[in-house]
Amino acid sequence: QNYLDNFWPDLKAAHELFDSILQAQCERESESQENKGKEYPEHLPLEILEAGIKSGRYIQGTLNVNKHRAQLEAFVRLQGFASKETG
Repeated sequence: QNYLDNFWPDLKAAHELFDSILQAQCERESESQENKGKEYPEHLPLEILEAGIKSGRYIQGTLNVNKHRAQLEAFVRLQGFASKETG
């Protein structure tokens, strides 16, 4: 803010961009505080997930995503299976 004020006081677009970034940062911090420090809110409570895994309704596994083609390639490695199971 000081840099823009001192060296570019007439550059309106830069000041608007800075204000936009500052507002987005404040909103993200307030969302983080609402979620108790978690970056993403939980979809289901832990108790429901654990019960679903025990009953067989849900499957527990590890999501592996191709870092070079993250939008296109991923697979889930299920726990308790020796080979890769995809889904």
